[in-house]
Amino acid sequence: MRPRRSLSLLLTMFLLNGANCVWMLPAPDSVYMESVNMRHILRWRPPQAAGHTAVFYSVQFQGEFELTVKNGSWVNASECQLTPQTHCDLTFDLGSDADYNIRVRAQRGSQLSPWTQLSPPFNRRHTDLTAPDMVVTAVGDALQVTFNALPLTAAVSVTVWKRGDELQADVYLIPAEQTPLHVPALQDGVVYCVKAHIVLYTHLCSSSTDAQCVSITGPAAAWKKPTTVTVTVIVTASLLSAVFWSVLHCRPGVCQTYFRKETLPHSLTPDWDIRHQLSPEEAELCEQIHVTVDPQD
Repeated sequence: MRPRRSLSLLLTMFLLNGANCVWMLPAPDSVYMESVNMRHILRWRPPQAAGHTAVFYSVQFQGEFELTVKNGSWVNASECQLTPQTHCDLTFDLGSDADYNIRVRAQRGSQLSPWTQLSPPFNRRHTDLTAPDMVVTAVGDALQVTFNALPLTAAVSVTVWKRGDELQADVYLIPAEQTPLHVPALQDGVVYCVKAHIVLYTHLCSSSTDAQCVSITGPAAAWKKPTTVTVTVIVTASLLSAVFWSVLHCRPGVCQTYFRKETLPHSLTPDWDIRHQLSPEEAELCEQIHVTVDPQD
């Protein structure tokens, strides 16, 4: 019995020492998922005491299909294998609404760290939705509502109403890929207000945008402004061309006829006679002084 116990103890010590030799690098720490508007970024901290040598990271994930059909296998995140970054974009890897197990490990040279698994598993339904970036413009007798950076798998709910009559609002629910929204045939001279929010899986919504109100100026306004600008440019160019042509082709006699030099009025002619009468004392000071030089000097 003793030899068997000794052999078992030696085997256990060998396995432990072998494990310590393989897992010499500490595992990444503080693994968490940052998911905003259906963009999923896995983040982590470098392992402690990693030193100054470069450390690379690899990420794997396991969805419902891998867990049930492929006997618990793991899939490598294609963009996050031996990456020096401490984050990984898994937006296109997590393509279903299932719970995903996700793990990351570090590697430095031949040294590998143990896997650090995200806890709890991540489901993309738990993403944080923010109010959409919306721009509302009036185009003739219609409204055009555009959005920036909407989640591709979401929809956007747009509410349009006449200012002061929000209870009679119209609501439009459109997929993100079908934006912008065009609302035609609105009343001329009326101010319309718009607000919107993102809808995901009917039960998850973002906060709403602030109301944006614009005035409908009618179908004629669509061409008034560009027409006015065009006419102004043409008239200005014509006047400038006429002036330049006149300057270049004007005969001297004709030019003198049109551009005669008028004499100044008598009131503006400089005819000043400035005299200053001196007092007797000043006159004495101003008398001519004769200097006589002695020839013997």
